[in-house]
Amino acid sequence: MILNHRFDGPPDAPVVVLGPSLGTTLGLWEPQLPALTAAWRVLRYDLPGHGGSPAASGLTRDLTVDDLAGAVLALLDRHGVQAAAYAGVSLGGAVGTALALRAPDRIASLILCCTSARFGTAESWRERAALVRAEGTKPLAEATRGRWFTPGFPDAERYLDMLRGVDPEGYAACCDALAVFDVRDRLGEIRAPALVIAGADDPATPPSHAEVLAGGIPEAALLVVPGAAHLATAERPDVATAAITKHLTIRWRTA
Repeated sequence: MILNHRFDGPPDAPVVVLGPSLGTTLGLWEPQLPALTAAWRVLRYDLPGHGGSPAASGLTRDLTVDDLAGAVLALLDRHGVQAAAYAGVSLGGAVGTALALRAPDRIASLILCCTSARFGTAESWRERAALVRAEGTKPLAEATRGRWFTPGFPDAERYLDMLRGVDPEGYAACCDALAVFDVRDRLGEIRAPALVIAGADDPATPPSHAEVLAGGIPEAALLVVPGAAHLATAERPDVATAAITKHLTIRWRTA
């Protein structure tokens, strides 16, 4: 599985990988690029069927979050990156958690945004996968608006258009991956210095999910962003970007 990806920033700088949420593309992270590319080589990628990545194919079983972590490791190997920092939103955050567990020597610093160690029930994800396989992603847009953003966020359509453009099979495969993701009993194994960010008004992964992550990962820090729902990095980029750059700067130097 080769994921569409791109680099920005100085070629000789330390690498930070940015993982998107289900239904968005690597464009989710554009608000953070000016700050991050000042000191980091930024690697962004698209999930299967999202943006420029083909839908997952060739698997003889359902896609898993660990498969996605393996695909990110393959990107690092392909470009000769031995160690990187990682920040991810929602499913992208779950990929970061899986990476920190699977390859602890490769992840020097970890930022988990609006994500969880366990995303709801398997049944709810299987139902959503079936709906999208039958009708595509467009029927999800209005319900997603209320999960992703607080009322009145002016830029919502930009991100909802990303969702509308996702390949249905790619989206459904990612739902299958979330259906079986559960690392609640393994959080204590993570050794990367971690920052957990939650949106105060996030109905999808509320602050209680962030508290589980921050409480389970040794010495993890927790930030709850006011006035933000599930895509807090997009809705409150001022607060999120400042926290991300501060954590990366301090934790990379002390790792």
